[in-house]
Amino acid sequence: MKRLMIAACLALSACTTGPADPPPPPVDVAEAYTLAIVDPRRPTVEVARDPLRRPRDMLEFIGLQPGQRIADIRPEEGYFTRLFAPVVGPEGRVYAFVPTLTAAREQGFAEGLAADYGNVTPVIGLLDEMSFPEPLDVVFMGQEYHDFHIDRFDVDVAEMNRRVFAALRPGGLYVILDHSGLPGTGNTEVESLHRIEGDFLRREVEAAGFVFEGETRVLANPDDSRTISVFDESIRGRTDQFVYRFRRPE
Repeated sequence: MKRLMIAACLALSACTTGPADPPPPPVDVAEAYTLAIVDPRRPTVEVARDPLRRPRDMLEFIGLQPGQRIADIRPEEGYFTRLFAPVVGPEGRVYAFVPTLTAAREQGFAEGLAADYGNVTPVIGLLDEMSFPEPLDVVFMGQEYHDFHIDRFDVDVAEMNRRVFAALRPGGLYVILDHSGLPGTGNTEVESLHRIEGDFLRREVEAAGFVFEGETRVLANPDDSRTISVFDESIRGRTDQFVYRFRRPE
């Protein structure tokens, strides 16, 4: 009887303490960036913009990881959304947030992105009331922040930034790309030139509780006088641009 009990215990041990499943292979983030950039779903017209938009540098600065949750605020045609979706992968999520004011034109873009990428979710709403169904790792705003200071958008920008803060998990990132205005211009040229002073934007975002982490100058252009509209054909697509990264404190 004793020998039978020992045998039973050994058999049970073999069932419950056998070799564990091997751990999943580490994610090669650099490869994820490469695959996103060469993804055949990207329209040719957007790929042609890569030399000026520097997608790999942008992804590296954001530090986007597979499995993360990111909101792309006013993605329009989706240049950055189409990069974010393959990087975060099937375990991640990209929220394509379309402001209510521009939804008539841009909601279709977001729905098209959702059709192309199963991990993209369109969200329509007011910028100063924005919310998401789960905590986010990153909120990204590409060349749009200045627009939200234009009167017709009717946005409380301070409240918008507070909403972004609330949407992020502790330690989450708020990354803003925009066209540079001259020092001292603040937000006075957001409608006439579609530019905003970097220091002015930084003060606004920090007032919402964010900590400034740094910037990248990969989209800087010292030959831009910063005195003409970003739509002027002499500078269009080649403006001096800043990219700031802010963190919600832990």
